Amino acid sequence: MATTETSYRVLSLPQEGREGDGERVFIPLRRTLEIGAFGAGAMYQARAGEEIVNEHDELGPGADKQEELYVVVQGSATFTLGGDEVEAPQGTVVLVQPETTRKAVATSDETVVLAVGGRRGEAYRLPPGAELYDFFEHYNAKDYEGALEACHVALKKFPGNALILYNIACMQSLLGRGDEALETLGTSVETWPKFKENAQKDDDFAPIREDPRFVELVG
Repeated sequence: MATTETSYRVLSLPQEGREGDGERVFIPLRRTLEIGAFGAGAMYQARAGEEIVNEHDELGPGADKQEELYVVVQGSATFTLGGDEVEAPQGTVVLVQPETTRKAVATSDETVVLAVGGRRGEAYRLPPGAELYDFFEHYNAKDYEGALEACHVALKKFPGNALILYNIACMQSLLGRGDEALETLGTSVETWPKFKENAQKDDDFAPIREDPRFVELVG
C-alpha cells in the first residue's frame, strides 16, 4: 500500500500487482496517489503469454485524445502498435499517439507496465471513462439509482458523450424506464454506432430486449 508523508508518497508496483484480484491487475496510480497534474496507472500480468495492455486507441467515447507513454518497469512484453510488433524488455519506453491502436502481451511472468497520459498542450482532465469511476462503484453494488446519478454528474462535464449516455440507458432499462432507455440508447448509438454490438449482448437491456423498437435500433 501507499505510504503517506507530508511531501511524497511511495508505492511498490509489483507488490500491488501480487496483492490484486486476479492475474491481470490494473493499479490506479492517479487515484491511489491522488495525482492531479497527469493521468497515471500501471498494469500487472502474472503470466507470460497473457494480455497486459488491452487493445484500444484514445479516440473513442471513453477516451480524451491523450498521448500515452508506456514504460516496462519489470518483466517484458510484446507491443502491437498499429499492426507493428515491438519487443519491449525491461526498461523499454513506448510513446503512442492517440489515433494509433495499441495492445501488449506479457512475455515474462510478473510483468509490470507503467502508463502515463495527457493531452498535448492542454491541462490534464479526467477522460470520460475515468469520470465513470463512481458509476461503476454504485453499479457493482446494484445501486442503480446512485449509478444513474453518477452518470448524470459525468454527463455535465462531457455533454453528449456516447459512453456516458450508453450507461445512462443501461440504468434506465434496469430501473424499468424503458421508453427513456430507448431514447437515450438511440442518441448514444447515433453518436457511436459500435455500441449497437454492445447493446445486443448487454444483460442490462434484458427488460427491453423483446421491444420491437430495441430490435430495430440495435439490429
